Amino acid sequence: MEHATATDLQAWESYQRMRQRLSARIARELATTGLSEADYEILGALVREDRPVRPTALGCELDWEKSRLSHQLRRMEQRGLLTRESCADDGRGFEITITTAGRDAHATAKETYDAAVCRYVTQALSSEQLQQLRDISEALLPHLEEPHHA
Repeated sequence: MEHATATDLQAWESYQRMRQRLSARIARELATTGLSEADYEILGALVREDRPVRPTALGCELDWEKSRLSHQLRRMEQRGLLTRESCADDGRGFEITITTAGRDAHATAKETYDAAVCRYVTQALSSEQLQQLRDISEALLPHLEEPHHA
C-alpha cells in the first residue's frame, strides 16, 4: 500500500483550504438571495430534469442520504419552492416538482452563483489552469463513483 508523501499531503491540504473557503464564500453570496447551497443544489437538479422527480432518483443524482434529502425537501416545500405529490404511476411514493416560485428563486440565485464562480475561479485562473482543473476533476470523478443504495 502506497503512502502519501509530504508534498502530496501539502497539495491536498491546499486544496482543502481552497475548497472550504470557496464554498463558504459562495454560500454567503447565495444566502443574499434567500437560498442555501442545499436549496440551490436541489432546485438546480429539478430545473435540469424539467419534470417531476422521485426522491430516490434525486438523492442518487445529488449523492445525498435519504434522511437529509427528506428534511431538506420538507423545508423547501414549506417555503413554496417545490411540491411533493403522490406518484401518479403507483400511488405509493412521491414525486417532487419545482414551483414557479422555486424556478424564480433558482434563476435569481443562479446569477449570483455564476458571478461568484466567475469572480473567485474563472477570473483568477488562466485558460491553461482552467483546463488543468477540468482535466483533474474528470480524472478523479470515475474513482468517486459507487453504486447508489436506497
